[in-house]
Amino acid sequence: MRTLMIDDERLARKELGRLLEAHPEIEVIGECANADEAEQMISETRPDLIFLDIQMPGRTGFELLEDLEYVPRVIFVTAYDEYAIKAFEVNALDYLLKPVEEERLAEAVGKVAVNGGSTTAEPKDEAEGSDHLLAPTDQIFLKDGDKCWFVMLKDVRVFESEGNYVRVYFESFKPLILKSLNNLEKRLDQRDFFRINRKFIVNLKEIAHIEPWFNGGLKVRLHSGEELEVSRRQAAKFKERLSL
Repeated sequence: MRTLMIDDERLARKELGRLLEAHPEIEVIGECANADEAEQMISETRPDLIFLDIQMPGRTGFELLEDLEYVPRVIFVTAYDEYAIKAFEVNALDYLLKPVEEERLAEAVGKVAVNGGSTTAEPKDEAEGSDHLLAPTDQIFLKDGDKCWFVMLKDVRVFESEGNYVRVYFESFKPLILKSLNNLEKRLDQRDFFRINRKFIVNLKEIAHIEPWFNGGLKVRLHSGEELEVSRRQAAKFKERLSL
């Protein structure tokens, strides 16, 4: 399993590398001291897994993930426990506190094996095999538990990633369907829907207001009143697409 270690502390990288020697299935192919180095190396090497620090000079680990085109599996390694909830919101496999204990590292590596060592395969879903673009007036069938809906695509305002599932926002409903956001994105016309960050795809016609946000990003407010952030990378594409 090809792996990168990303941490601004050299000693922390060295210690983690030493601990990983006990796991022959993990092949450390490089080290990075900051997000800029990591973004370039991830793009060039496309590792299966990264061990990622959160607090680093410049961009944080979370900001790095927002800017990546290719996102490997992630195990966070940090000295701070207050980021644990957010770490799992971005679908991290595990969250290790420094100093890393051998037992916890073994547990984290085991989770990688359970979830599969490669990031190339998308999870299968109910619409596997369907690859044509959906039109705004197409009706989509949604089922969550015992409840079912037929909804016109144009009436969906937001798709939200929740692991291997997607939560679909329309009217007052938010059903959860078995589908990855990456697979769903392939079936949506980019003239109608835009992926604002790793977690959300938004119906462009539902956007009521746009304003500048932190670190070169944007914030959009929908007609429903919901506010969502556009990542820095996606903000540039967003402006280009909507400009005259």
